[in-house]
Amino acid sequence: MLGQRQGIIVWLFSLKQAKMLRKFGNVHYVSKRLKYVVLYCNQDETETVMEKIKSYSFVKKVEPSFKPFLKVEYENSRPDKAKEYDYKMGI
Repeated sequence: MLGQRQGIIVWLFSLKQAKMLRKFGNVHYVSKRLKYVVLYCNQDETETVMEKIKSYSFVKKVEPSFKPFLKVEYENSRPDKAKEYDYKMGI
């Protein structure tokens, strides 16, 4: 069973070794133009995985994703009255 997951963004010099990062977790996205890989692993293993990935010579930079720590419930978020009227009209 999967626990909490956290993303890791790995910036590479070349995409030839991007396939090798699959052993550290689930590769979610590979950007060919900007040369980075988004990788998901268990949240409790994030620090150790980041240290292992940093040791490779083809890795430029490694950054953690802060999405699990962001608050997604907003206060005082009321819909706009004009938009609410348009939705009732069916526009």
